[in-house]
Amino acid sequence: MSRILIIEDEVSIAELERDYLELSRFEVEIAEDGSQGLDRALHGDFDLVILDLMLPGIDGFEVCRRIREAKNIPIIMISAKKEDIDKIRGLGMGADDYMTKPFSSSEMVARVKAHLARYERLVGSNGQAANEVIEIRGLKIDKTARRVWINGEEKNFTTKEFDLLTFLAQNPNHVYTKDQLFREIWDMESVGDIATVTVHIKKIREKIELNTAKPQYIETIWGVGYRFKM
Repeated sequence: MSRILIIEDEVSIAELERDYLELSRFEVEIAEDGSQGLDRALHGDFDLVILDLMLPGIDGFEVCRRIREAKNIPIIMISAKKEDIDKIRGLGMGADDYMTKPFSSSEMVARVKAHLARYERLVGSNGQAANEVIEIRGLKIDKTARRVWINGEEKNFTTKEFDLLTFLAQNPNHVYTKDQLFREIWDMESVGDIATVTVHIKKIREKIELNTAKPQYIETIWGVGYRFKM
């Protein structure tokens, strides 16, 4: 049974989220402030974290950053703020998804299931075959070990950054819209979450491109989307 940690200071919201998740047979724990939530996330055995942005004590951005430094489990950030800057900042801190209040409990459960399913597929393949590696002009992606090097220097990637880079590198010279990339990597419809793809592309470029203004790997096709150049 997958274990979910909800870090949310509004008890009624946290309990509603817990009830819907428990109906879907998840084991759920609630932390009501940032300090408690961070401690439980770092020392507990959880498969996914639902993290409110506005928390007493340590805010959601800092909690997300510190969880991501230690663990690679999916993090869904939740906020009443609708501004893109907050979404961009949250995703930049390492969150895998960002939901804006109010949202339906069924949508939350669907996103939790999608993130867990993808994460379990990624960590569950520990076969003994040789590692599958993609190498393109100084970029090396080890799909099996989930590691990336650029000109011999290893770079750290979040789960979704790695998935997005690998997908594009495996499908070179194909132009994908942001909607298509969101559906492929996040396993759901974009529903206004196009900024998620944009932020992840920006973070990937910062790690692999010598000059982000003139990318040699991931090219922007204006008005359409992105293409990995061979």
